This record gives sequence, C-alpha cells and structure tokens, in this order.
Amino acid sequence: MSTCLLYGQVWSMSGKGFSSVTDQVSDRLRESLLEGHWRGKLPGRKRLAEELGCSQWTVEEATRRLLKEGLLVAEGAGRRHRIVLSEEVIRPRALRVAILLYEESDRKASYMVDLLHRLIAVGHEAVFAEKSMRQLGMEPESIERFVRGIEADAWVVMAGSRRVLEWFAEQPTPAFALFGRNSRVPLASISPNKGVAMVELVDRLVDLGHRRIVMLTREERRKPNPGLLEQHFLGRLEERGVPTGSYNLPDWGDRPGEFREVLDSLFEYTPPTALIVDQPSLCVAVMQHLSRLGISAPDGISLACTDPTDFFEWCSPSITHIAWDSRPFINRVAKWADNISRGKDDRRKNSSKAKLVSGGTVGPVPQTHKSVPSQAPRRSPP
Repeated sequence: MSTCLLYGQVWSMSGKGFSSVTDQVSDRLRESLLEGHWRGKLPGRKRLAEELGCSQWTVEEATRRLLKEGLLVAEGAGRRHRIVLSEEVIRPRALRVAILLYEESDRKASYMVDLLHRLIAVGHEAVFAEKSMRQLGMEPESIERFVRGIEADAWVVMAGSRRVLEWFAEQPTPAFALFGRNSRVPLASISPNKGVAMVELVDRLVDLGHRRIVMLTREERRKPNPGLLEQHFLGRLEERGVPTGSYNLPDWGDRPGEFREVLDSLFEYTPPTALIVDQPSLCVAVMQHLSRLGISAPDGISLACTDPTDFFEWCSPSITHIAWDSRPFINRVAKWADNISRGKDDRRKNSSKAKLVSGGTVGPVPQTHKSVPSQAPRRSPP
C-alpha cells in the first residue's frame, strides 16, 4: 500500500476501489485551480511535490492531464504552466473577512451592520475585529501587531490613514479600503465623492456673508497634508476671496480633551460664524460644547457635518450635512469579496456621488458677529 499526503491529509491506495496516486493528485490540483487557489501561474513541480507529499514524477503526470483538459497552457521548457481559467469556471471559496472599524461606535452604524450581513448572506464568514483603529491609537505598528494575531482571508479597513492603508497594501492578505486616505494606495477602495457638495456648502456660507469659516477634522485627514475634501474646502474659500490659514483648518490632537481645548480657543477671541465638522460623533460633541456656551444654530452660528447619520433627522432644526447612499458601498465590497474568493486580484477604485442636504442649521451671519472684523487673522497654512 502506498500513501500520498495532500494538504495535511493521508490518502491510501490499495489498488481496489481506490484511484491511483496520479488520479488523486490530478483531482486535487484540478479542485485547487477551480477554487482559485493559485493565480496566473501554477507553482513549480518541486514546490507542488513538497506541498502534496508525493513525487515530482506524479506531479508531472497530473499536470500533463490538466494540460490536455485545457486548464493549463505550457509556456516552454523549464517555465511554469499558465493557468487559463475564466472567472465563470472558477468556483468561489468562502472567505473569513475581518472588518477593522475606525472607532467602536461604527459597529452600530446601519450601513456597517448591513455590510456584515451581506457578506454572510453570500456565503462568507464576516466579523468585526475586536479592537478599532482608534482603540489601537491609529498607530500602524500597533495595528500591525493586532492584525497579525487574527486569522483572516481578507480585510475591510474603514477610514484608514495613509500609513495604515499603505501597510495593508504591502501584505499578502487582500484588503479593501472603505473610505479613508486611499487615493494613491494600491488597494481596492470606494469613497463618497464629496467635493462638489463641499464646494456647494462653502458657496452657500459665503453667499450668506460668512468669512470666518472653520472646518474641524481628524488628525489623519490633516496630516501629513490635507485630504481631498479639506483641499476642496480651502481651495473654494480662496476662490471666493477668503484668505485661508490654520484658523480655517485648526490643528489639534486626537483625544476628546484636545478637541474641547481647540473649541475653547476658537471661541476665545475671533469666534467662527460657521463650523463644518467631520463625522457625526464630532458634530454631537460640538453641539454640546456650543450649548454650554449658550450658542445655538443657526441663530448664533451656522453648523454642518460632512457625513450623514440617522439621528440627524430627529434633530430640530435638522442638521445640514453631506449625504451618500450606502448601497453602492455594500455592493462594491461584496463584489470585491467575490472576486477575491475566485482568485482574482481586484484593486479597482470606485467613488459614489454625495449630495448636500440642506437642514435648518445654516443661516446668515448672526447680527452679534457683524461688528467683529469679518476676516479671520491670516496664519500659516496647516
């Protein structure tokens, strides 16, 4: 009796009722090809023999059969065989997809819950990672140690910084950038295109007489240089004749206490007449801070948020914000997972339209501010 080790399993052949070693190696190679286990080229004969626990001669006989079946094409003596399977032929395999959230509260966001359920519905195992990037300090080194300790076939990274996404792009495990600083990182991604909506928002504020307009955004969106949305904000102010500087895009750390400090400093000398806030969670913190100062929108200040959330419609007045449909995002991630499960290298970048939703928190410059100089002091750019 002879034996052959195939991916950790021992197959026994006695000559009665069992297929030959070559038959079983052929079957296993064929199955692996149809599951998309390899891409582009089949590994060399020596490596396959080591992986399968059988002789190189057996591998050669098995690959000869696959060549006759048209699953492989010979590239010449001493060269690896080319895999010639169409996407339709490759059978998808179930993936374990780990989702790395930006912050813990994202686990309750309706579109993230929908994404998790969609991946599970199409046959994958999808889980939220136990820690978010903010819990890991947004440090690539900490995130690397955390990620390496988790078993996953693919990662979905939410709102990653440039450094974090660059690290994922260098890893053998496929990753998808959901939002974040992904524009020049070789990863599959999708983001809402908020540029047009931001320009519309800036125009509306300037037309209403605002010149002291401040955008509060996270550190990873400001450093090492402003992101695309922030560039649209600063650029449109300049185009409308409003000089820009660090006043318009203030620098602050990434902790709640530092956020409160920057708000205190903003309202100490030349308070803004309009605030544009990145992310609903920061918007809530701003509204609470303004309430403590006795300022309400739009009577005392104009307020807008760069992202949507379900609770905005419960506010009175409703919050002006930039909205986008989550369905294209969920569909794109699901399609990417399907491509990865078929062995396809998918790094396409997509964007989805966003629109400005007018709420009741944007209005003319308050009368109490009109006696104050209408232009904020010019400072060095962030």
